[in-house]
Order: sequence, then structure tokens, then C-alpha cells
Amino acid sequence: MTIPEDLRTLHAHEEALRNRAESLAAANPRLALHLFVVERSMDLADLLRQYPTGDEGRKVVQVLGMRVFTGFCASLKLALSGYGQHGALVLRDIVETTNLLDLFSSDGEAVERFRFAETRAELREFSPVKVRIALDRRDGRDDRRREAEYKMLSELAAHPTMKSGLLMRPRKDGDLEADPFVEPGFLEAVLCEMARVAVQVGEVLDRFLPETWVGVLPARAAFSEARRDWVASYPP
Repeated sequence: MTIPEDLRTLHAHEEALRNRAESLAAANPRLALHLFVVERSMDLADLLRQYPTGDEGRKVVQVLGMRVFTGFCASLKLALSGYGQHGALVLRDIVETTNLLDLFSSDGEAVERFRFAETRAELREFSPVKVRIALDRRDGRDDRRREAEYKMLSELAAHPTMKSGLLMRPRKDGDLEADPFVEPGFLEAVLCEMARVAVQVGEVLDRFLPETWVGVLPARAAFSEARRDWVASYPP
């Protein structure tokens, strides 16, 4: 049997949209900046993966870092090929994983509890909502910003809600359109959210990278520069 022709046609259309998205990014400094900060954050995740260690707790962190890396790979592939909503859906997984890493960066014992969690009660400690609550408590925050950001990704991308239709509308107040499609303003909105997540990811991953390990300083400096430029243009 051969691959159905309609699927080949769809793939060709996706590749054409990818070329269009890349052309838009090459001509638009804002889009390019989003992609740069994402790529620099992915570099840190890939570097963390390569660190030689026999520590099982650190290996857990490396596995989660790899999950973040492949999450960005998938999110970029989808967003640049015209599937912005599903690209944003993957971002929610990246946020969940990054929050878990953030918790582990300040609570080494939590890594061990996570490794051996089996019962429902043990696993509940590491549910997305419990992790967000623990981080807010640690940071002394009561603005519930983490919850709001997670809820936004859930409503717009992860769940079939009325708000999810907003990511099926290339132009504000325009008609709904089935994916895949690439529209400049819509693409920028998705990539901007991706970059915002990438800034958080890079900040967290940096805490796990040994100061003196070969390759750390150049990757850290590259991320720091991209982060600085992005935050200057898109402050919190």
C-alpha cells in the first residue's frame, strides 16, 4: 500500500506554510527575536542532557530537560507549519515540566519523593496545581500568575472550550478557519507566548548547569543575551 495522495498533498501544503513562516520571521525582527530566545533555551536543555553523572536524581532532571527540549521541537514544528493552536497545546506541557524543575531546583528532597512516588497520595504532590501552589508559597507570591498563565493555555489550546475557537481565527473578528494556516499577526502571538515560556525554561535550567563545566559559559551567555533583548521588548 502507498501513502494516500491527500496526505501527501497535505504535507506539501504544510511545508509551503513552513517556508512562508520562515520568510516572515526573516523579515520581521520581532518574530526572529522570539525564535532566537527559544533556540537559546533549547541549547541549555541539550547541554544539560550531555552532562555526565551517576546521580539518579540529576538523571531525573536531565530526563525532564529532554522533555522540554522535544516539547519545543514539536511546538515549533506545529506553529511554523500552520498548527498554532496545537503548538500552544504543547507549551502547556512545557510549562508543567518547567514548574516541576523549578520546584526541584530549590528542593532536592522533592526529586527523591518524585522518583519513588507510586500511590495516589504521593503522586498528588506533583500534580500541576500542587506544584504551582508550592512555588507560589516558596516565592511569597499571591498574584496567582502561574495559575492564570496555565489556565490561558488550557482554555485556548488544551481543552475544547468556546475560547479555543480564538486560535482558529486567523484575523480578529474574522471567520473561523481550519488549520493549517499561517497569518503574520497570529504567528507572532503564538511565537511570543513560546518565547515567554522559553525565558522561564532557560532561567530554571541554568540553575542545574555546573559553573565550571565545559560549554556552560558560552551557552549561558548566549541565552542571557537573548533573554535580555526579549525582556526589554516584552517586559513581564
